[in-house]
Amino acid sequence: MAKPIVLIAEELSPATVDALGPDFDVRSVDGTDRAALISALADAEAILIRSATHMDAEAIAAASSLRVIARAGVGLDNVDIKAATTAGIMVVNAPTSNIISAAELTVGHILSLARHIPPAHAALAQGQWKRSKYTGTELYEKTIGIIGLGRIGALITARMQAFGTRVVAYDPYVTAQRAQQLGVTLLSLDELLAQSDFITIHMPKTPETTGMISDAQLALMKSSAYIVNVARGGLIDEDALHRALSSGEIAGAGLDVFVSEPPTGSPLLALDNVIVTPHLGASTDEAQEKAGVSVARSVRLALSGELVPDAVNVAGGVIDPTVRPGIPLMEKLGQVFSGLAKSPVTSIDIEVRGEIVEFDVSVLKLAALKGIFTNIVSESVSYVNAPLLAEQRGLDVRLITDAVSDEYRNILTIRGALSDGSQVSVSGTLTGTKQIEKIVEINGYDVEVPMADHFIVMVYTDRPGIVAIYGREFGEAGINIAGMQISRREAGGQALAVLTVDSPAPEALLESLRLAIDADVMSEIDITT
Repeated sequence: MAKPIVLIAEELSPATVDALGPDFDVRSVDGTDRAALISALADAEAILIRSATHMDAEAIAAASSLRVIARAGVGLDNVDIKAATTAGIMVVNAPTSNIISAAELTVGHILSLARHIPPAHAALAQGQWKRSKYTGTELYEKTIGIIGLGRIGALITARMQAFGTRVVAYDPYVTAQRAQQLGVTLLSLDELLAQSDFITIHMPKTPETTGMISDAQLALMKSSAYIVNVARGGLIDEDALHRALSSGEIAGAGLDVFVSEPPTGSPLLALDNVIVTPHLGASTDEAQEKAGVSVARSVRLALSGELVPDAVNVAGGVIDPTVRPGIPLMEKLGQVFSGLAKSPVTSIDIEVRGEIVEFDVSVLKLAALKGIFTNIVSESVSYVNAPLLAEQRGLDVRLITDAVSDEYRNILTIRGALSDGSQVSVSGTLTGTKQIEKIVEINGYDVEVPMADHFIVMVYTDRPGIVAIYGREFGEAGINIAGMQISRREAGGQALAVLTVDSPAPEALLESLRLAIDADVMSEIDITT
């Protein structure tokens, strides 16, 4: 029998080929040569790439036999995941390959800022002996603020504690128990900014986190404080950072990532209190080798039909066709759930009710966790690492099944207890022959809202004129309301309104609206697909 063809489209370590083993016909192609790539994809069953090869819809359409796209790294900006999923192609990456490298680079930036190592080297290399100019500061007994206490944040915590520092963190999805295990004090974002001597940010880039550190946040920092970003470009507003650094509002910054890369012409590059590196977070021999070996193993698993730990779009293995349509719905319900949770989650129940429980629905638990963590951790989330992320955060997670579903043929629910004693829940179902995804319950309120990209959820006291207020506010802001549903239990009591809008709403608008209608809850939820 002919061996399955596996393409290697970019330079990978020899260990990658060794990890594939002798069972495949391994071929090489220059992924940047578009014509050669399209031609080579015709009979390939798997392709291994890094960042330079673009597996877009055109390339995927040319690959009629392709079963796996494997990215030897973390980012997937060069892969059209939606087109791959539609074509039934598994997409895998290596989400943990660079976490140690990224953590160590962060520590390197902190040390470089504290002791002015790069500028001192540059001065001495030019024959200048300026000991007094580059007097630094010790890390001992300083406060390190970590924004985002995921796996990289935890690694940085351990390394910085070895210097005798106090570590504080902001992460709304980490429980007090998990923070205690790490020896970290949880603070609000404002408290962290005000207390920290060095701040490092490790959050995913979402509409909510883009520009999360801007003028107002930088103004809270000590004038002697430093900030580091090796996570995602755009988490720090670069214009605001330039203003703060130029005016002496903060002491300095270390940047490995930028809004535009390379950051040609950025005024930040001209400042002497900024240390920059060219996106080196994953640029170590060890990280590159780990990434290649990891995806090679995933390719072997995928082509043999087994569960693939690092699949980002499907769980791998055999999933009954009856269960499969519930996977994307459950992921989206997870994102809605995390958008509604306003304090750390302590436990999660994932409930599956109806005829569907005749089949193995365990993948729906994985899908729910994947959705919950998609926009709240900095690392890539897969069906296998999602339970690990829950375990790391001390979350108790249960899968509950029941063959009885009173109102719908099948209903999927995510219900969670929060640290403040409150509870959050969201339910969804698939309706009609086209299996349309709908939200049918939020926090005990019955609704029936088709799934969309942007939601606004509000809870307020039911009274005349409220709809007119938020209709006017959104209209004046140029935000179109595509759909709206209001649910209440009694006249004059609490009402829940769900709006689907065509574009995200600015935070300032939502805060203004919250005050205008005296809302108890005001949540904006953006669904990442």
